[in-house]
Order: sequence, then C-alpha cells, then structure tokens
Amino acid sequence: MMTGPRLADHAKPGRNCPLRYRYSPNAFDSTPRFEAETLYVVGGLYGNVEALRAVLTMRQAELLRGYPVTLMFNGDFNWFDVDADSFASINQVVLEHAAICGNVEMELSTPSGSAGCGCAYPDDVPDTVVERSNRIMQRLYAQAANFPDILQRLAALPMHATVAVGEHRIGIAHGDAHSLAGWDFAVENLVHRTRQAQAASLLNKLGATFQQARVSAFCSSHTCLPVAFALDVDGHKRLIINNGAAGMPNFRDTTYGLLTRISVRPEVPHDSLYGIELGGLRFDALPIRFDHAAWQRRFLCNWPPGSDAHASYFARIVHGPDYEFAQAIHVGGVEELALSRLPSCD
Repeated sequence: MMTGPRLADHAKPGRNCPLRYRYSPNAFDSTPRFEAETLYVVGGLYGNVEALRAVLTMRQAELLRGYPVTLMFNGDFNWFDVDADSFASINQVVLEHAAICGNVEMELSTPSGSAGCGCAYPDDVPDTVVERSNRIMQRLYAQAANFPDILQRLAALPMHATVAVGEHRIGIAHGDAHSLAGWDFAVENLVHRTRQAQAASLLNKLGATFQQARVSAFCSSHTCLPVAFALDVDGHKRLIINNGAAGMPNFRDTTYGLLTRISVRPEVPHDSLYGIELGGLRFDALPIRFDHAAWQRRFLCNWPPGSDAHASYFARIVHGPDYEFAQAIHVGGVEELALSRLPSCD
C-alpha cells in the first residue's frame, strides 16, 4: 500500500517531506491568480523539449480557431534536461507562462540539503530508485548552477495557485492539497483505497479538504500516473484530476504524454482520451503526441545505458508504464458526471 510522505526524516533524502513544502488547503481559498476560458494544465514535462513543442502546437491550433488558451505548468518541467540547450529552452519558454514549482524546481532554486530530489517517495518505492533520483537531481543542479538568472526566477514561483475557469475556482497543485510533494492525489491513494476499509475515512478527508479550499476541482501531477477521481461533497460534485506526466508515456504501449484541458467550451478540438463534465466545465485528458524518436535520441545523448535516468526511466519511455487506460478513470458512482471517450473533433 502506498502511503503519504513522511515529515523531516533527514536520514533518508528523497523520502522526507520538508516542512517548507507544507501548506494548508485553506491556501487555495484565495483570490484567483487569473481567469481563463480554456486552461491547459501541464505537469511533469521532465525536461522533454519535444513534448513542450507539441503543447505549444496544440495551443496554437486552438488559437487559430479563435479559442484563447492559457498555459499553466504545475511543476517538474525540469528533470532530464541536463544539457545546457535543453535546460535553457525549457525554462525560457515555461517561465513566459503561468507556472508553479514542483519539487524539482524547489530543490534546484533553494536546495534543502536533506530532501534529495524532494520527491518524498512512499515506502513501496525501492531505495535504489530513490538513490538514483537523488543523483539525477545532483547532475541537474550542476547544470542549473550555470543559469543563476533562471534559478532566481524559479525561486520566485509559488507552490500552488487558484485560477478561475468560467464560474469555477480550480486548485492547481504539484503534489496535493497539503504538500508540494504530497501523494494524496496518487491513483494508489485514491482509487485503491476506496475499494478497501479506508474508503469512508478517505472520502471524509477529501470532503474536508474541498470545503477548506473552496474549489470545484484540484489539478495535480507529481505521482506520474494519471487518474480522474470524482466525489460528492455536501451535494456538490468535485473532481481530482492528475495528468500523470506530460513528458512521458502514461499507459502501456503508448508513446504520448498527457495534459489536462479545462474549458467552458463543450467542443474539444483535439483527441480526448477521457472527458468529464462538471457544472458547465469540460475536463479532458489530452494526449501530447510529441516526436518520440527525437525525444529518445535527445534522452540517450544525456542518459546513455548505465546512467541513473536510463535505469529508472528508459523502459517507460519506450514501452510506457505497467498501467492501463481503465485504471485512470474513477467517478465513484457520481451519476450526474458525464464520462466519455471522445473521437477526434475535426
């Protein structure tokens, strides 16, 4: 069973959750940072330049149709980008748009020394994976140190944001509603626990979280696997949607990343893997169909066989994770939510 991050276990970098990562769900009960008609929430680019280019192309396609689209990068846009060109390209583009920091950006800009990669990995992740991630962070930081202006801008990023789409307030997090590196919005903690004895306590906790935050939905990433989870809070439909990773495949035998599109428009001018309508808003998981061959070449230049990132991630980059499409969707009997798999809207 996956558990949440542990606080201040300084003996185990990569597993602890530093106190400075913590905040209350009340932090989302604030004036929206901006308003949007259509919002792309892009989490976990992980330094994939090709995926970023694909996101910009998707946005441009909507702009050409007269659909204004706002980009929101919700952390960990850096990770594999240890060459100077990739690091500069990723950050220069992302920081032109709305963004919050992930644990990677937090540890790059204000390293704690004890948090390692800042991932706050749960107990079921092997120590070897944690140790490799800590070394990946060290290598990335060595490159980032050459860009003090970018590090200064990363240090100024908030840990969370509230934005308005239509008449709804949307909470944007990297981890969860309590921590920058929290795992409460992981599929293991949402879907799996609702099938066990912890279901009632989990739903009560989530209900209290939504009441404190006063948002209609939370969007997150961090945990690397996508999930759409709906629940009823005091008669109101609420949604947690985790896009998994924009820069890596999210399902077995696929090669695309995912972003979350939220819009007041009912039509979706892209392929949608699954879509959920909530109170006049459309939430969709959109595939990011980047140049997979070019991305593999770029990755291997920086992370050849025998390197830490190759050992941890290359199999997923090539074949996708051991995760099926159906595992991502959990509407929990909330009948008024319309869940669909949509065809291409040309």
